[in-house]
Amino acid sequence: MKRFELARFDELEPVRCPCGEARRAFAGIPGAVASMHVVEIWEDSRTHYHKKTTELYYVLEGEGKLEADGEEILLRPGTAVLIKPGCRHRAVGRLCILNVPVPAFDPADEWLDDES
Repeated sequence: MKRFELARFDELEPVRCPCGEARRAFAGIPGAVASMHVVEIWEDSRTHYHKKTTELYYVLEGEGKLEADGEEILLRPGTAVLIKPGCRHRAVGRLCILNVPVPAFDPADEWLDDES
């Protein structure tokens, strides 16, 4: 049994998400402690939160801001943000981020305020 997984982001199909479009690696592995996503942030991102998931954002490209629980955080390449469960957030601008959800991404733990 192999003890590693491989993902090639250029081969992953993008999926629509509240922020824009994500390519998700390792999200479907049973028992995975984390997954990894490359997310293209669009101007029309929607505020959302997670009840169980912590997210780590790392800005790869672009500039914008993160709205997190009513505060605005400037984002530029090299910026990292840890977003705890329950924090209502959205990124604004044209950005490309690396997102590491812990535990691994679960679509059932993505909440919009009108879907609480």
